[in-house]
Parts: sequence; C-alpha cells; structure tokens
Amino acid sequence: MYDLMDTAEKIRTMEIRGAGRIAVAASAALRDHARTLSSLSAEEFEKSINEVARILVETRPTAVSLPNAVALTKKHSSRNATEAIAEIVANSERFIKNANEALDKIGRVGARRIRDGDVIMTHCNSHAAIAIIKTAFKQGKKISVIATESRPRRQGFITIRELNDAGIPTTLIVDSAVRLVMKDVDLVIVGADSIAVNGALVNKIGTSQLALAAREARKNVLVAAETYKFSPNTILGQMVEIEDRSSNEVIDPDMLKEMPNVKVRNPAFDITPPEYIDLIITDAGAFPPAMAYMVIKEYLGLDLVDLK
Repeated sequence: MYDLMDTAEKIRTMEIRGAGRIAVAASAALRDHARTLSSLSAEEFEKSINEVARILVETRPTAVSLPNAVALTKKHSSRNATEAIAEIVANSERFIKNANEALDKIGRVGARRIRDGDVIMTHCNSHAAIAIIKTAFKQGKKISVIATESRPRRQGFITIRELNDAGIPTTLIVDSAVRLVMKDVDLVIVGADSIAVNGALVNKIGTSQLALAAREARKNVLVAAETYKFSPNTILGQMVEIEDRSSNEVIDPDMLKEMPNVKVRNPAFDITPPEYIDLIITDAGAFPPAMAYMVIKEYLGLDLVDLK
C-alpha cells in the first residue's frame, strides 16, 4: 500500500529517485488513493483525483516520467466513482507491468550495440543504462565501465555498487575528468529524465559535457529511455523545466552563512542537443533522436499533450 503524502515526500526528497522508480511509485500511490474514494460523488471524485495528481506531479518538475505516469494512470471514461476506480487500478497495474518489462527489452536491444571488449562510460544512476550493460556482460562480452561520481548527490556510487555486484570491472572517476578519460572510452551510455519532441535529452547535470566530449572524440552516445520518458507537451513548444535544488546538497549551510557575497546554484539537470546523440534505445526499439515525435504519437498518444 502506497500512502499518497508519504510517497510524494519521498519523491520530493529523492528517497525515491530515478525517473523509472518515481513513475512506478507515483502510479501506485495514485491507484491506492483512488481506492479510498469509492463513496464520493462523480464530481467529488474528479476533484480529488485531480488534486492528488497535482500533488504528485509538483514534487519533481523535470522528470517527465512522473506526469506521464500520473496522466496514463488517472485516465478514465466512467462518471461513476466505483467504475472509474476500476479503470484507474487497471491503468496503474498495466503501467507498472510495462515499466518493469521495459528494462528487459531495453537491455536486449541496447546490448546489440555493444561490442566485445568495449569500454563504456556512464553517468549518474540509470536502471535502463545499467540494464544494457548487464545484458551485454551476461552475453559473455568482455566489457568494462567508467562511471562518473555524479555530484552533488553522487548517484555514481549506486551505479558502481550495482556493477560491482554484477561482476563487471568498473572505474570511478570524478565528473571533471570526463574529457581527459574519454580517449579511453568506446561508447557512452546514459539514461534519461525527459526527451523532447526534437530528440533533445534532459538528464542529470553533467550529461551534456559527456556528450560534448564524446562528440569531440568521435565516440557514439546512446540514450537508454523507456517510452514514457518522452515529453508530449514539448510538441506545443513547452520547455522542460530544469529543477534547481537546495544549496545544502553542495555546501555546508554554516559555511555559506560566513560568506554573504556568495550564492550557490544547484541545477539538477542539463540539456543535451539531439545532434550529440546517436541513438535512443527504448522498450519499443532503437530510434534516432529525429523520431522522437513518432515515439510520442505511437506509444504515448497525443491525448496526453494537454494533461497536467
């Protein structure tokens, strides 16, 4: 049972982190809350569901998997609360099932792009990117990984633990070493928080510098992303909001108080242009960035465009 406010707080504070895990948790929280609303009138039910959706979506403004999961889960046609709840529960269970299966599909599709002996660089902690790497390793390919620290929250530490436990040789580097080390890399694989209609990638801060260094060094960049990470609202020109997080993640608050002329910016994400991306690996197959609109249209549906 997912408690709504507890789940929302865990997403906001990053106790639940990663676009895929956020999406699944939000869908489950909306489902479980809907089950408590059977006694409401149709009008009251709609009001409550929309308020719950708002609370969940506002916790993390950048990861489009969150609003997509909420929108896909809350869709219903019935004006009867009991019937609407049944639709929402079915939507959620279908979404969570597809989300869980997506990683296996991405792993299989992406592993075809990895050659025996490849050195792979990755950034932050992406279950989709790791699925590709693990699948290739299980296929017997002798690969190794260079993982960035991914400051300020050091999600790279989660990645190196997962890769270590899978038996994959891994090297941890500080973020600022990316350009220096890129000469030793054969392939870059990163995850995604959002993908715009033009194929631009919104992902953990520092992703764009990996892509830029890879382009300079003529290395291919693969993005691993479930289809629900594509952003329908960018069709209308809406920009993906870049989340700024607390300075406390970067510097001790007491130290900052001693320096009244200093301020800290802590953007959680950056944008990688589509021309720096060679291929997007999804659960529906592999696509060049230019086909992002097709993915949105065929696999998410244009009826999500105006949903908030």
